Amino acid sequence: AVQLVESGGGSVQTGGSLRLSCAVSGYTYSGNCMGWFRQAPGKEREGVATIFTGYGSAYYHGSVKGRFTISQDNAKNTVYLQMNSLKPEDTAMYYCAIRYGACWSALPPNSYNTWGQGTQVTVSS
Repeated sequence: AVQLVESGGGSVQTGGSLRLSCAVSGYTYSGNCMGWFRQAPGKEREGVATIFTGYGSAYYHGSVKGRFTISQDNAKNTVYLQMNSLKPEDTAMYYCAIRYGACWSALPPNSYNTWGQGTQVTVSS
């Protein structure tokens, strides 16, 4: 079975950085679409960043552009989210997900097939 395991979350102060990892097992993600999403209490799940692992093409949602970077390591079957200049509004549970197929833009959560369990990110002011 395909499993996605996120790690790297934690608590930081405003302006700090974190790097999240999403390790994929049971499936080779190359050639598929990987996404990072987040959900704060009482809010809907929203997209953060997307990467089409076939070409390494990356897409970002407006609020994180210029601060977050999504990347991949095919040898480790792992996708990363480097988060810099963190703000309190970035506080949320962060999830990664895989969509079996290509993607040429950011896609909504219901386009994805398998999800990880999430990792908490808390940014204090």
